[in-house]
Amino acid sequence: MTWWELVLLALGFAAALQLVLYAVQLRTRSATAVDAGWAGSLVGIAVLYALLGGGEPEHRVLAALLPGLAFGRVAIVVLRRLGGEEDRRYQELRARWRERGREQRSFFVFYQAQALVAVVLSVPFLATAFNGHGGIEPLEWAGVAVWLAGALLEAEADRELAGFRRDPASTGQVIDTGLWRYSRHPNYFGQWLTWCGYALVALAAPWGWVGLLAPALMLYLILYVTGVPPTEEQTLRSRGEAYRRYQQRTSVFVPLPPREAA
Repeated sequence: MTWWELVLLALGFAAALQLVLYAVQLRTRSATAVDAGWAGSLVGIAVLYALLGGGEPEHRVLAALLPGLAFGRVAIVVLRRLGGEEDRRYQELRARWRERGREQRSFFVFYQAQALVAVVLSVPFLATAFNGHGGIEPLEWAGVAVWLAGALLEAEADRELAGFRRDPASTGQVIDTGLWRYSRHPNYFGQWLTWCGYALVALAAPWGWVGLLAPALMLYLILYVTGVPPTEEQTLRSRGEAYRRYQQRTSVFVPLPPREAA
């Protein structure tokens, strides 16, 4: 199959999956599963590319293995939260869209936008799956190393945050220990590093430079759209002055030594 045929197949798969999840949301009135669907879309797309791409087997395995491990973990984490209260981000979106009289219409667009973004972000996997060079190349090994560092960082940040939330003494407090002492969003930073790793792996392939779009787009989404802004807005409402003090001394994204209090 050609690049474009695989992209269209991937888009059809992701759109169909999100349509099913939208129907589930209609019944349950909870959109939490959309996060699992987004991660699952990326896993499925990577597997499609690996199975149908025109590259050598070792590159196609790499194209499926790295995103499969990373986004499979994300999907499992989200699936464990299903059945409980809807994610606060989606509660706020639901209330906002309901006030404007377009709750379900907006959710439908939102779900399908998730499918489109997943396909755009999958470009590094696609390029890697068409790498016809023999053997894993040094640039790919470098990408694997960057990916591994990011995946470990993200997993550790998530582990620390989960432990903090389970502790009754943390109620009303702000996590500022471990990785969270050096970054307000170390999990997002780790996630972004994994995308840099995917892009490095893709650079070893012909036309692999197009994979640079993925970390650039992900950085924009994290810093300005779906990552940092809604998370900080929500935490400011729930933690107030304690979080403002935390903002003043802690880097927003890249882990850095804490600033001295003014």
